[in-house]
Amino acid sequence: MLALTNHQQLCRQFAVLFTYPDQRVAEQAAACAEQLQGVSAEASSALTRFRDFLGTNDPSRIEEAFTGTFDLQALCHPYVGYQLCGENQQRTFFMLRLRELYRQYGFTPGSDLPDHFSEVLRFVGSIDDQDCRQEMINDGLLPALEKCTLGLEDDNRPYLELIRALQGFLAETALAEPGRPAIERAKESLS
Repeated sequence: MLALTNHQQLCRQFAVLFTYPDQRVAEQAAACAEQLQGVSAEASSALTRFRDFLGTNDPSRIEEAFTGTFDLQALCHPYVGYQLCGENQQRTFFMLRLRELYRQYGFTPGSDLPDHFSEVLRFVGSIDDQDCRQEMINDGLLPALEKCTLGLEDDNRPYLELIRALQGFLAETALAEPGRPAIERAKESLS
């Protein structure tokens, strides 16, 4: 099994990759792909293809690909709550619960909404509580990523490789959690 600190570091690296691309995105993708090699061949391969895209395109093309994937594709907005609940009151409650959870663990979110993939990944990459980490991965990130891949029909999207890399990494390293999904329990508690 992957050591906690390595898993946390990879989650934080992926968090950077899901933010609007800047000068560090290619370097971060290369470091993450290298670290993934010993963890998940499938995820490493997908991330290597994404890294290759970053290395062969100028910043404006990379920004265009990011925007075209995450901002212009309603089915692929990078928000866990949006993917699980849609754009409704349930998502608002979901984000409020996330903020409470972040406060409980002393996590300071960045400028994105609390359910943005990058924020959730930074959170998972900053806490040691295995149950909470697994719940966020199994009941939040993995189902949201699955919905994103279904929303991207065109395989010629470089950010689809990033989504597949994260999905492969989390699926291979997550421990199955018995019982009812936490998202269902959270929805019930809000009803």
